[in-house]
Amino acid sequence: MSRERDRVLMEHAIEIGRHGRFWSAPNPAVGCVLAHQDTIVATGFTQPAGQPHAEIMALQGVDDARGMTAYVTLEPCSHHGRTPPCIGALIEAGVSRVVVGLEDPNPDVSGRGIAALREAGVTVEVGLLGDRVSVDLQGFLLRMRRGWGRITLKVAASLDGRTAMASGESQWITGAAARRDVQLWRAQSDAIVTGVETVIADDCRLTLRADDLSLEEGDKARALAHPPTRMVLDSRGRTPANAAVLQGAPAVVVTTGATDFSTSVQVASDPAGRIVLEDWIRVLGEAQYNEILVEAGPTLSGALIREGWVDRVLLYQAPKFLGAFARPIGAFEVEQLSAAPGFVFQDVTRIGEDLRIIATRARSGSE
Repeated sequence: MSRERDRVLMEHAIEIGRHGRFWSAPNPAVGCVLAHQDTIVATGFTQPAGQPHAEIMALQGVDDARGMTAYVTLEPCSHHGRTPPCIGALIEAGVSRVVVGLEDPNPDVSGRGIAALREAGVTVEVGLLGDRVSVDLQGFLLRMRRGWGRITLKVAASLDGRTAMASGESQWITGAAARRDVQLWRAQSDAIVTGVETVIADDCRLTLRADDLSLEEGDKARALAHPPTRMVLDSRGRTPANAAVLQGAPAVVVTTGATDFSTSVQVASDPAGRIVLEDWIRVLGEAQYNEILVEAGPTLSGALIREGWVDRVLLYQAPKFLGAFARPIGAFEVEQLSAAPGFVFQDVTRIGEDLRIIATRARSGSE
């Protein structure tokens, strides 16, 4: 089979895998294509935790996989977790060749699946379109490598970088199209985080709105069936018991002391009584969130930027000015330009009347 045909089939596996991004966590959203020569025979993507992985879903779509090639975006698992290892199913089915986009950094896998397939006589090729797979699975990859997933800070701001009037009024800085776009990012997140000040000021829900979710019906159903956990950082337990964010979909309050909340997590506090963000990061890792979306006010946003916890900024910028007394994106000070937190633009797209800017944190050479 030609290298170009391999690329086309792996591209298809990547597209198939994206259907799993709404419900696969803590597992990565993997795609698999089974092909006989140039013909696609079956496809599969990762199901919710405890259910079949992409390879198993694809194998269930064929009566006889002998001699076929499996295109898998991430290395097939080789360990017993909630489900049996996928390599055993591929070997037993008689697949003769496996093309892998990216080796899995999970220490329970990390090359073992590839080695086991080769030992069983299966031809394995690794690295095809691995850079594209890495983009799609970045949250999972980061969690495997450092212990917590990708943290994205979502901001709606004016041209002069203001997120609300001095009074706190902020609805709406950006237009309806931008707000609908945010729904897609929420749907792909495992947790949506805010601070207690935002809860008190806005009584935000942070939920998915079906009418504003621009997805094909299958993806929309998956997203609505597995909504992200809402998380409030509230050092002193000031979240109102009837707050909208605590109603309906899963919610948790992160605080520094005992509370009456039905679902809460205690973390360490600093001398000023504030949540130690490093301890909160530990909570994110233990919960196995791959994608964390932060929608917060200037105090929490500023602390996350200042301490270097933000991996990516999702900025919706409206063509208006709010003036010097309006609230900033982040409430922190930088004394020298050389100390300013740096980011790298990845994408700028017009969304309705606004701009959507995606920027990732500039990494030092030691990271």
